Amino acid sequence: MKKDAIHYAPAVPQREHFDKIIAAFTPLKVNRNKYLLSEGEVCNALYYVQQGCIRTFFINKEGAEKTSAVMVENDFGTAWTSFISRQPSLQFIEAAENTKLLTISYTDFHHNINTDNTWKDFYLSCLEGAYLNQSRKIEALMVLDAKQRYQKLLKGNPGLIQRLSNKVLASFLDMREETLSRVKSKK
Repeated sequence: MKKDAIHYAPAVPQREHFDKIIAAFTPLKVNRNKYLLSEGEVCNALYYVQQGCIRTFFINKEGAEKTSAVMVENDFGTAWTSFISRQPSLQFIEAAENTKLLTISYTDFHHNINTDNTWKDFYLSCLEGAYLNQSRKIEALMVLDAKQRYQKLLKGNPGLIQRLSNKVLASFLDMREETLSRVKSKK
């Protein structure tokens, strides 16, 4: 992934470590629009996207969705704040497409972290990736206008623009759907 992208995918662990880590995950198929986590629930799973797309989002006081992260093939992700703090989530996790995931429970994940340094390194990589994604998104929201945010995503990860509905894409870029349509038409 390009370094100037709003969505950043961290490096996948070395092959032998990746195979060892992934072996501890369980397959899960989810249909488009299915919630993996709802607001108020404690997040008890980490996900690896094999095929498809999931997203984390909030619903603000006006009832509008605000997509905070999008995970596609070869991404690891979850509702990190709830997963780490063990507190009820303010976020939802939803399949944005029919999706094949691998999943591991919080309990199993932390057991592995406590018994194997490879898992600690993997966890650090996941946290760094999540931090970079959020930092880049915040930076884009602070310094770029709607058109610039769209162009940055188009340049750094055009696949997301093709895959996400206009509603989700507008939510991810923090703009109204009407604004997104206007920006797209002014290419």
